[in-house]
Amino acid sequence: MEYNGVTIDDEYAEAFPTWVSRIIITAVTEDWAYRAANEATGFATSAIGCPCEAGIEGFLSGDETPDGRPGVAILICAGKKKLKEQVVERLAECVLTAPTTAVFDGLPEAEERIAVKLHFFGDGYEYQKEVGGRKCWAIPIMNGEYVGEEDFGIVKGVAGGNFFVMGENQMAALMGAQAAVDAIAGVGGVITSFPGGIVGSGSKVGSKKYKFMPASTNEKYCPTLREKVEDTKVPEGVKAIYEIVIDGLDEDCVKEAMAEGVRAACMVPGVVFISAGNFGGNLGPFKFNLRDLF
Repeated sequence: MEYNGVTIDDEYAEAFPTWVSRIIITAVTEDWAYRAANEATGFATSAIGCPCEAGIEGFLSGDETPDGRPGVAILICAGKKKLKEQVVERLAECVLTAPTTAVFDGLPEAEERIAVKLHFFGDGYEYQKEVGGRKCWAIPIMNGEYVGEEDFGIVKGVAGGNFFVMGENQMAALMGAQAAVDAIAGVGGVITSFPGGIVGSGSKVGSKKYKFMPASTNEKYCPTLREKVEDTKVPEGVKAIYEIVIDGLDEDCVKEAMAEGVRAACMVPGVVFISAGNFGGNLGPFKFNLRDLF
């Protein structure tokens, strides 16, 4: 089938379960909230080599935060045991240390909870206070007080929703991928964890040549290898491919994000083909058929 003249492959994206924490970071300005959120979600592109997958879900106005200040919502995704460790370390090292920040639970209705006890940093000078009806700890620091909740909800979410944007040249594919990420930013409950939300180096599990590598380049999607790889996935005329990978709180928001992203990419001149990646059902139970998005 086609959408706006772009071929939509008869393929599906395969995703797997993950545990997700949603954290609200506020600060005196939106810019400072973003800086802290950006730092807290660093080195978190792929579970293949990073300790978690994380990213910015979106910006929040003062009407949407417990303390009435501008904020940013982030998602941190990992296995259940590792998730607590990552939330503790990222809040302690990247948010507590940032100017004017406060932290609140973004999943207050979740049944599963993790404890993130940062108040010990106060060395006995910390105290409890209520902010927006929430029980928080206040820690005296050099610019005043860091305020934060210490009980965070977690839910079982979905990781690895994806699609490929293929273009007749590099800039067309890149602009299509950027349009997709911009569209996905308007969908709640999801993140695109790679740099700028875009993957430029798709990978496969393991390596044909180097047995010590846990992952290596996916030659089937490399345009420069189209004539050298027998089972290439690169259509004729495609010179560049970018992948968009999506993690989310549930199947519905991941599917919505994929649909919005694909539609946006198809509106960019020079984008000629949309496909998706899977492992034949061996990776996880979630399957998102591209043609079902329409």
